Amino acid sequence: MNRGLLDFLCCPVTGKPLQLKETEEAAGEIWSGVLYTPDGESEYPIVEGIPRFVSPDNYAGNFGFQWNKFRQTQLDSTTGVLLSYDRFYKSTEWSPDELRGKKVLEVGCGAGRFTEVVLASGASVVSVDYSSAVTACWQNHKPNPSLDILQGDIYHLPIKPETFDYVYCLGVLQHTPDPKNAFAALTGPLRRGGKISVDIYRKRKLTVFWSKYWIRPFTKRMDPERLFRLVEKVVPLLLPISILVGRVPLLGRKLRYLIPVANYDGIFPLSRDQLHQWAVLDTFDMLSPTHDHPQSASRLFSWFEEVGLKNIKVFKPAHLVGNAVKEE
Repeated sequence: MNRGLLDFLCCPVTGKPLQLKETEEAAGEIWSGVLYTPDGESEYPIVEGIPRFVSPDNYAGNFGFQWNKFRQTQLDSTTGVLLSYDRFYKSTEWSPDELRGKKVLEVGCGAGRFTEVVLASGASVVSVDYSSAVTACWQNHKPNPSLDILQGDIYHLPIKPETFDYVYCLGVLQHTPDPKNAFAALTGPLRRGGKISVDIYRKRKLTVFWSKYWIRPFTKRMDPERLFRLVEKVVPLLLPISILVGRVPLLGRKLRYLIPVANYDGIFPLSRDQLHQWAVLDTFDMLSPTHDHPQSASRLFSWFEEVGLKNIKVFKPAHLVGNAVKEE
C-alpha cells in the first residue's frame, strides 16, 4: 500500500477517515499494519501490502481460487496478443491519452488483466476486488507507485466520494447478488464530470438454451478444487467437439453453446496451448460462480438513468456495455 492511498480511503461502514498504526514498510510500500477510524470504533488490517475490508470467506471465493491459479493467463504481456487492451478500449471508448495522469478506480480487478492496460496509459490506479484475487493482482503488478490494491465490497466501497476521474467495472456485475445496486454503488467515488464504464452478460432469448445454465445449479455448489479437477478432465474431451461444431456453416457459432466448454477457436488468435488453457479457465469461470445474472439493454440503460448519469450509451460489442458521464 502506498501511503498516499489514505487520501482516498474511508471506513466502508461509517464513511469516516482512516488513519494508520503498527505499520511495517518494505520497498517504499506499507506491507502490514492497521487502518482505523480516529474514534477507534473500526479497524481493518493491511496484509501483504493490501488493505482488507472484507472477510476472506465470501461468495466470490471461486474467483479467488481461479485467479490465483491462472494468475497470468489473460495478461496481454503473457499471451503476446492485445486481447485485454482491445476489449478495454473498445468497451470504455476511452483512450490512453485521456487516461494519462488521471485517477482511475477499477472495481473487480481479478488478476489484473485490465489493470495492466490502464497502468500502461500512465494513469494512477486503485484496484478493488472482493476475493483473494487481489493477491494475484499484487503479484502481477506490484510494487508500483501508480497502483494500490484493496480487498473490499462493491456495495460498501472504502473510497471517499467523488475522488476518481474514471471508474470502470468489467466482468463483475453479473456475479454480484444484486447487480443494480452494485452498479449504483460505483457512482459514489466518481467525481462530477467523470466517466464510468461497466459491462454485464447480455440476456437474450437464446440464453435459456446455453448449457451452462442447466449445469450451474449443481456445479456452483461444488467445492472449487473438486470442480476444477472435473473441468481439467472434461475440457480435453469437449473442446475438440465444440471446435468441430463451431465450424458448421451458419449455425456453428450458436450450436456450440450447447456444449459446456469455453471455446475461443476462430474468435481469439491464440495458440493451441492457449486455447486449451483459456478453455479450462473460462469453463471453470462459467460453472463456478454463486451468482450469474444477465441483463437486457433496456434494463441496463434504466440503471444509468435512475442514478442521474448523462451521455448514456448502451451497446453490445460482446458483453453488454454501458458508458456515461456524471453530471457536473
